[in-house]
Amino acid sequence: MESLATFKITTLDHASRIDLITKVQSVAEAEMYFEKIPDSASRKAACFPLLHYYVKERDLEKAEALMAKLQSSGLLVNPHLFNEMMKLYMATGHVEKVVSVIQHMKCNKIPLNVLSYNLWMDACAKLSGVASVQIVYNEMLNDKNVEVGWSSYCTLANIYKTLGFFDKAHSALRTAEQKLSVMNRLAYSFIMTNYAALGNRDGVLRLWESSKKVPGRITCMNYICIMLCLLKVGDIGEVEKIFLSWELECRKYDIRVSNVLLGAYVRNGRMDKAEALHYHALERGGNPNYKTWEILMEGWVRNKQMDKAVEAMKKGFSLLKLCEWRPAEEIVMAIMGYFEEQGRLEDAKKYVKVLQRLRLMSLPLYKSFLRLHIQSGSAAPDIFKMIERDQIEIDEESKYLIECASKINRADIPYL
Repeated sequence: MESLATFKITTLDHASRIDLITKVQSVAEAEMYFEKIPDSASRKAACFPLLHYYVKERDLEKAEALMAKLQSSGLLVNPHLFNEMMKLYMATGHVEKVVSVIQHMKCNKIPLNVLSYNLWMDACAKLSGVASVQIVYNEMLNDKNVEVGWSSYCTLANIYKTLGFFDKAHSALRTAEQKLSVMNRLAYSFIMTNYAALGNRDGVLRLWESSKKVPGRITCMNYICIMLCLLKVGDIGEVEKIFLSWELECRKYDIRVSNVLLGAYVRNGRMDKAEALHYHALERGGNPNYKTWEILMEGWVRNKQMDKAVEAMKKGFSLLKLCEWRPAEEIVMAIMGYFEEQGRLEDAKKYVKVLQRLRLMSLPLYKSFLRLHIQSGSAAPDIFKMIERDQIEIDEESKYLIECASKINRADIPYL
């Protein structure tokens, strides 16, 4: 685009490019590009994605340095950058700095928007309690430039719940409901989630029914949201009904939806239902993802069906090129324990190679692996180098096991 003489790069193009550079190259290259942007209008647009990256990475030092540079250049004129800084301060535990940001905005006549007030209320709740939150809320109501919507009442509800004012939390959510638009289904999901956090089943179901009136197709994520909310309030029967209604309407079988119910069955000890659902999903064209195998592994380990758990682990590992999933430590250990118990040294060796590649080896895993070598009468002369390479600190027991496993003749090994 830049090479075309007839094409003019806009301020938003610069912002888009900064965002892309941080995602596919590096933040260092994004910073270099930002410094080369010639005009202030383009720098003003491009600074937001750069700051957003710092906030996402919780890089307080670089975020504050960028804000200082922007301030000295006179580019800080809207609330969005300040909101990003308040998010960062909340995420890094510097809650008191949120109040300082608000004071700075007021002194410099930078208008607060809804998000500014929401973040301010959150900070006040953590610093000084419900009374200060009420003061901020009243100020927001009196701000003619701000329309108090459902998001602010959800913020209030969450604050009240955290502080133990459950009646106030329910009241705030009912007010939030009155602010809903029939054109925005996402807002319904937010309020539904808040009702679930309060254990209010009726509120969850009421919002679900209301959300169906919003024009447009109900998405898989909407179904996942209502199912998770109902599980939180303990109504698995209603979850099953909603799952069946999704199956009747779905155009493509999304395994993420069935995973919600699959996980509920496993957590409730119903592996019979979990297995039946798994095979049903396969018949319907569902494509298991890492979460499917993780849920099934957990269930099969709990039920001592270790051969099935091992197969699920293999299938889960086969998907690792496509995601960053890592199995839970207790599941990993349970499978190694099973190999040790069954004397399956060759399987354990293959398993350890995968775990080393994923950087999942631990001292308990190595101890189990060493004991298996000893039980099998198979020497492990390179085991110390393996442990050292994985940067694992050994203890006295592991030293003894290493010594035993490194001996070639089993006759030299004392009975364990």
